[in-house]
Amino acid sequence: MLSYTTHVFCLNFINFTGAKTMSVECKLLISLLKLTKENPALIEDIKTTARLPIDVCLELLKKLQNENLIYLKTDSVALDSANRLKIAVKAATLGADIQTISNLLGWQEFEEMAAIALKSNGYTVHKNLRFKHSDRRYEVDVVGCRKPLVICVDCKRWQHAIAASALRKIVEEQTERTNALADSLPNPKFKLDCTQWGNARFLPAVLSLMPGAYKFYYEVPVVSVLQLQDFISQLPFYLDSVKCFSKRFNKLG
Repeated sequence: MLSYTTHVFCLNFINFTGAKTMSVECKLLISLLKLTKENPALIEDIKTTARLPIDVCLELLKKLQNENLIYLKTDSVALDSANRLKIAVKAATLGADIQTISNLLGWQEFEEMAAIALKSNGYTVHKNLRFKHSDRRYEVDVVGCRKPLVICVDCKRWQHAIAASALRKIVEEQTERTNALADSLPNPKFKLDCTQWGNARFLPAVLSLMPGAYKFYYEVPVVSVLQLQDFISQLPFYLDSVKCFSKRFNKLG
């Protein structure tokens, strides 16, 4: 039987080595985000940027490959947009600085993740939809249409825990955009499927990198990228509890 002193030493050693491993993995994940923005990254460059021994680097890369997060080749690593976002969330979960992670991600990657999730659930998708209503210009990052729903997504890369007052402003602005889009249709400058339905329900939503304190704020969904797929697939079951704007189209748009 281990003595109390030996037992405590073993626990401290495990905690120390666990923290060290976590730090090493964070370095690798940040390195991947830095080097794969546009093209695959050479393993040699990943090792150098992360300042890791090659054997440690390869071991961690194989682990990520087994988790289906990277495409590992002989001398390089490739990531698609969806996996870059998953890598970012994993790094944040392991303690990496949120601001650093956010700066390494592009707006287009958030928008692409939303578009992929919507398309996989049968929605037609429009990105960066610009329109004018009541002498004001608006833009919705991603719009997904599947009868009878029109989901209007605002993609946010906030870099720290967000205050309730700031979140309220974000939600109010997205609610206003969504309502303005509904009121502006049909619009001769672009065509949305919903103008052919007769009746449509427009739903504002906010997409973030990490899960926050609120899943709904003033009945508007606030969804992290990793929860997005489940949110879209389950949306019909709690549609009555979220904010929607109904619009009836009396003629074809």
